[in-house]
Amino acid sequence: MTTLLPVNGIELCVDTFGSLADPAILLIHGGSASMDHWEPAFCERLAAGGRYVIRYDHRDTGESTSFEPGNPRYTGAELVSDPLGILDALKIDRAHVVGLSMGGGIAQELVVTHPDRVASVTFIATTHGGPGLPPPTDKIRASFAEEAPPTDWSDPEAALDALIKDDRLYAGTLPYDETARREVYAKALARTPNPATMANHWLVEGGESILDRLGEIAVPALVLHGTEDPMFPPAHGEALANAVPGARLVLLEGAGHELPPLTWDVAVPEILAITTPR
Repeated sequence: MTTLLPVNGIELCVDTFGSLADPAILLIHGGSASMDHWEPAFCERLAAGGRYVIRYDHRDTGESTSFEPGNPRYTGAELVSDPLGILDALKIDRAHVVGLSMGGGIAQELVVTHPDRVASVTFIATTHGGPGLPPPTDKIRASFAEEAPPTDWSDPEAALDALIKDDRLYAGTLPYDETARREVYAKALARTPNPATMANHWLVEGGESILDRLGEIAVPALVLHGTEDPMFPPAHGEALANAVPGARLVLLEGAGHELPPLTWDVAVPEILAITTPR
């Protein structure tokens, strides 16, 4: 079921799978990513395991409230408070939180600052950002340094080509399914009135580091991390797991900065296990 919910003075587009009577899993994706990047087949597998699965469009993506490109008028703290607002709107006291990349950073802040709202936490392809961790690979750093031409959002095929080119940079060594990835991005583009707003996430101001508070996490924790992640090499996942008491680390062989379908046979059972009521 897809609906627009009033949250923190804006509207967020929220989609759910399964029964509200089941334990809730709140999925939080990365920067510039709409809910479409949590593919329905992935959500349905979790729901089939007896979970109420919630995915949503971040502000400035999909059908959620968007702002002028280059002028988001919100902070990183508001991106963190949005999922709490969703739980409030759905009348859910506690949820199992799953965050990928930037969503993993949001999940870290949620579980540390609002431990009463988080039943368990899963971090995917993310980092705590502490000192001494390896940098992104050369190909990622080179892409940061390039002066890329502006994307022509008025040409859907050209925009898709640009998005896929960038997406490939973050993939691992598993076979890359371009057809499936184009479908994901095409859905996201079709649902986003002005795709240029998606870049606003990179302009918001973040809060203070919570690295020194990760040891306070007292809920079950899972870290899923690709062995070929070019953005956050595996040492980032290992460091995060070491910083969270009792966290389970599972390396996804061949995966990059992603959670592709070829990893779901490992990832889905792990998420179901960590979200099983105790």
